[in-house]
Amino acid sequence: MRERLAIIGSGNWGSTIAMIAGERVLEWSQVPERHMEREVRMWVFEETVDGQKLTDLINTRHENVKYLPGIPLPHNVTACPDLVETVKDATLLVFVLPHQFVKKVCEQLRGHIAPSARAISLIKGLDGSQSGIQLVSHSIRDALQIDVSVLMGANIANEVAARQFCETTVGYADEANGALWRELFHTDYFHTHMVQDVAGVELCGALKNIIAVAAGFVDGLKGGDNTKAAIIRIGLIEMRRFASMYYKGVNDQTFLESCGVADVITTCFGGRNRRVAEAFVLSDKSFAELEDEMLNGQKLQGVLTAAEVCKVLERDNKLDQFPLFHRVHLIAEGNADPKTITQIKYVRGS
Repeated sequence: MRERLAIIGSGNWGSTIAMIAGERVLEWSQVPERHMEREVRMWVFEETVDGQKLTDLINTRHENVKYLPGIPLPHNVTACPDLVETVKDATLLVFVLPHQFVKKVCEQLRGHIAPSARAISLIKGLDGSQSGIQLVSHSIRDALQIDVSVLMGANIANEVAARQFCETTVGYADEANGALWRELFHTDYFHTHMVQDVAGVELCGALKNIIAVAAGFVDGLKGGDNTKAAIIRIGLIEMRRFASMYYKGVNDQTFLESCGVADVITTCFGGRNRRVAEAFVLSDKSFAELEDEMLNGQKLQGVLTAAEVCKVLERDNKLDQFPLFHRVHLIAEGNADPKTITQIKYVRGS
């Protein structure tokens, strides 16, 4: 069986992963026993940039001029505006798009993917519903009936694209698939480790964005490093508490991987959730307005994740066990002053 890789998404992070995976696929395709197709298709939501189609610009310049300017993409990466065409005959699917669009994308893909397909999700968000919260990887798994691993870590896209050293974490259920994904993404600058804990890895990737919003409030208020460190510590406790409360089998060791503490630290000092939350404090604009102004078409996940998490916690009468998550949500909704981020009542216990 010949493997073919398709990337579903083409934003800042999606284009960075296309760079890494495209180069690795070129290496694999030169080894006969790998049975790997050279072409990597990348689904691009078509838009016009400077009067031209973004897909045409990517395919002629070999660069995503809107979402990852200045970074060359391998020539074997092909931008495709048709989702179904992108995944045709693909056995390896990489999902890397805002989590709000996953359900619709899966509906379009159902019945159009290869029987042997496996997937990996790089999506840092949670699916909220009336019944509670579902992991994005589980949503993809259930919709398409395929195995889905996850990849999360301290990975600011522009730094990875510049080949600055970092680590990342693959969470897997099927060990063989986990090992395949690890080998596909591992490079000398993008060290990839694997753990058998899909839920733990994915929850870290989603919940850390709430903590980053809190850190941004601190920065906007001109709080010091001590204050931010306290917020990070409390946030880590709530992240672990939520994971163990709602998902059985989450491994404590996962929180020490790149997807855990390292990603929290990175996002609280350099991520877009922190940056926009700081601007929220310093301006009189809403998060929606700031997202439009500051993110060049990217989506802000921390505020949405906080809302979805708090909806479940309120339903289960557990909000008092998550004072930081709850306060972030209240502030984001305009129901509390950002200054109150340091006035939360810390809850001890596991």
